[in-house]
Amino acid sequence: MNQRVVVTGLGCVSPLGNDADTTWQNLLNNQSGAGLITYYDTSDYDCKIAAEVKDFDGSELFGPREARRMDRGTQYTLAAAQEAVQDASLVINEANRDRIGAVVGTGIGGINILYDQFLNFMERGPSRVSPFLVPMMLPDTPGSTLAINLDIRGTNFAVVTACATGTNAIGEASQIIQRGQADVMLAGGCEAAIVPLAMASLSKMGAMTTYSGDPTRASRPFNLDRTGFLMGEGAAVLVLESLQHAQNREAQILAELVGYGSTNDAFHISAPAENGAGAAQCMKQALESAGITTENIDYINAHGTGTPLNDKSETAAIKTVFGDTAYQIPVSSTKSMTGHLLGAAGAIEALFSIRAIQESIIPATINYEVPDPECDLDYVPNQPRPKDLKYVMSNSFGFGGHNASIILRKFEGK
Repeated sequence: MNQRVVVTGLGCVSPLGNDADTTWQNLLNNQSGAGLITYYDTSDYDCKIAAEVKDFDGSELFGPREARRMDRGTQYTLAAAQEAVQDASLVINEANRDRIGAVVGTGIGGINILYDQFLNFMERGPSRVSPFLVPMMLPDTPGSTLAINLDIRGTNFAVVTACATGTNAIGEASQIIQRGQADVMLAGGCEAAIVPLAMASLSKMGAMTTYSGDPTRASRPFNLDRTGFLMGEGAAVLVLESLQHAQNREAQILAELVGYGSTNDAFHISAPAENGAGAAQCMKQALESAGITTENIDYINAHGTGTPLNDKSETAAIKTVFGDTAYQIPVSSTKSMTGHLLGAAGAIEALFSIRAIQESIIPATINYEVPDPECDLDYVPNQPRPKDLKYVMSNSFGFGGHNASIILRKFEGK
């Protein structure tokens, strides 16, 4: 059938705010969500900084009993999904619920509940382990919980592709609509991995930032002195619809999703291919599926983690795909403010890309001070930039060599 796919609703919970509007405004104000970790005592940890969600009360939103049965990532997802559905003015009822589905992913899953219950098991024994441990920690639980609470009965599954998860979820959900299997899909990602065990492991492998100064300066994508990524958390959910369905119900149309690419480096479990070959092929796929050329792209929301390897590899990949045009395309990393939301990163960056199209403004890469000779593109340093945007590419790359890119287009009523 090859239905056209549009975005009609946005929702998120992030280190910059607990809804999409607050998050976006703080992003444009160059506000960092980073701070000293409050979830646990960091005295013995190399990394003491993260971008935590703030002032979020799941008990107030969902009731104490329900909140106790959801890990933080699932709570963030449900809040983001409820906001997105409201933003889309989508009424779910018996007539349409079988044609509404969800693809929601996570990079790690409910590691916070797993860690807490393991400690409980070791200290108090097997009889005191929560019966909700397994359903709370499963990667498919955020999407399943969303379906139960919204009573949507269409296609529902989880994507798990590390830090490419959110973008893959959006791309896969769009294809479900394109082939006529659903009219509406909720798509996105979540993560809540600011947990001692995960943070210790990522620090030990050298992926996490070692910055020890002002926390708001810890995430430094493309900067010469970058030392690693800053952990973030949260969730973002988009409402995707077939164009015909959205027009039939006279919905607001925020953007059109026109391109999607997905590849694998087949190179290393945690390091990107040095020349960015897999990422380059992924971007080429997205351009081909959108039916456009490199000259059409007006802005790239980069994966831009702030690790020495990723930023260099992604820059090389962009130059491979775009050639000399790469130097004329603004590229920015919003992770400089949100931190790296892992499985939620691609979803919230898609949200930012849509808002950028709507408001004709490109978010900055903050903390960009000392250029890296191997990262020599236009990274929109330190201040957002007004620009009319028609086509925006958003990239996500993850451990395991996973690459995902989407292309969003300004919707002009036809």
